[in-house]
Amino acid sequence: MKVTENDIAKMAGVSQTTVSRVLNDHPSVKDSTRQKVLSAIKEIGFTPDPIARSMVTNRTGTIGLIVGDISNPFYAETAKIIIGIARINGYDVILCDTDHDSDSLQKEIKMLLNRRVDGIMIASVNRWDTYVSELYKTGFPIILFNRTTDDSKLHSVILDNERGAQIAVSHLVNLGHKRISFISGPSKYSTFYQRLEGYKLALEKHYLPFTEEMVFHENLSYKEIEKFVRNIFSINDPPTSFFASSDHMAIFVMNAVARIGLKVPEEISIIGFDDIDISSNPYINLTTISQQKKKMAISALEILLSLIENEEPMKKPIQVTIAPELIIRGTTAMKQSIPSHINKTIIGVN
Repeated sequence: MKVTENDIAKMAGVSQTTVSRVLNDHPSVKDSTRQKVLSAIKEIGFTPDPIARSMVTNRTGTIGLIVGDISNPFYAETAKIIIGIARINGYDVILCDTDHDSDSLQKEIKMLLNRRVDGIMIASVNRWDTYVSELYKTGFPIILFNRTTDDSKLHSVILDNERGAQIAVSHLVNLGHKRISFISGPSKYSTFYQRLEGYKLALEKHYLPFTEEMVFHENLSYKEIEKFVRNIFSINDPPTSFFASSDHMAIFVMNAVARIGLKVPEEISIIGFDDIDISSNPYINLTTISQQKKKMAISALEILLSLIENEEPMKKPIQVTIAPELIIRGTTAMKQSIPSHINKTIIGVN
């Protein structure tokens, strides 16, 4: 026969309400009573029914985490942090991948709501998304992670991306680089847009011109990035350095530059953004801007859990902006001249 909370109550000599409070870790239960109930649970082999409990508590103990591309090391690494800490706090995480598609984002949110998750963390939203904003207005616990929308009226934890980009460009300028190419993703995402703005501001600060031919901000594809890198060395005054809007893209650039025959950092300097784990690998040793991903992930999860457990809705959105940090490794160095044979070689490449 199925064991119930009432059976536990009879064995422990307490009320069914007390058993329920012990199962839900209610602070009002005396330690001696708690131990009596726990002993009875162990002896009788009782396993709480999660579905039944969710009907009583109105919670399922699950949260949703939506990312744009789980193959991106930044999201894989932060997802692991979030899942681990959520588990410690008694929550399971349902991980969703939208492949950077707005329709997929809506479908994933609807799926999570149908599965009665207690809250959702979103790292895939574009700058103009209205669906997420409407969900926020209902009071449902939701927080943006690493991305935000232009209306800035949602709970969020992000990095100061403009500042991070300015730090990256200033680092290259201080090494003597004046021709700095910028590699990024589509500007419809706040991270890429803000880093592009920071790149522009840094050039202006250092009295350097901004030219579109030095910028790649298209859909992320190794072939397209390699094509851009090859083509840019055929112009009259090619770059001596690259600032990539993510470490993932910076590694793409490193591969493309190596195929051309240039040495990093002796002939070309490259700086990334994110500080993913592989960036510190001695074979890559990438100079980068740290997002402090662990701090960002923990902050976002803590806020989401507080939104879930606080029955009173927040009057104002909680918005946390984390300061970036420059991590200098082995892919940036003082500016050197580009060998003249490189331009001739690239011009002949199809």
